[in-house]
Amino acid sequence: MLPVLESLLRKSIESKALIEEIDQEFSELSERIFLNGGMLVDVRACAARKAAREKAIRVAKDTLSEINAIGVQVKDLEIGLLDFPCRVDGDVVLLCWKMGEPTITHYHGTEEGYAGRRPIDERMNGE
Repeated sequence: MLPVLESLLRKSIESKALIEEIDQEFSELSERIFLNGGMLVDVRACAARKAAREKAIRVAKDTLSEINAIGVQVKDLEIGLLDFPCRVDGDVVLLCWKMGEPTITHYHGTEEGYAGRRPIDERMNGE
């Protein structure tokens, strides 16, 4: 399942990066317009970038929804961090995977977060 999740996560990350890039372009354009007291703007180019931004938003939402529908929690899109809830000895723990890791090797409690990651022990080998 990790290759599928990694592919979805990469799409979300790429979409987020494109959204941020386009937002920066529009911010810089607004600043140039303000500093120049107005200027002619290529409306077609702006409309195309706006459409690309809207598409990237849809892709990001769709991929994140798909990950969530699998039962996996996206914890940090910047570093590609996913948590997989599971029950161990009657307690819910979160198996923790970071994009680029070959397998899931760590877990943490529901209140601890990434900083509290511990290596998976023998209770979880079958998960």
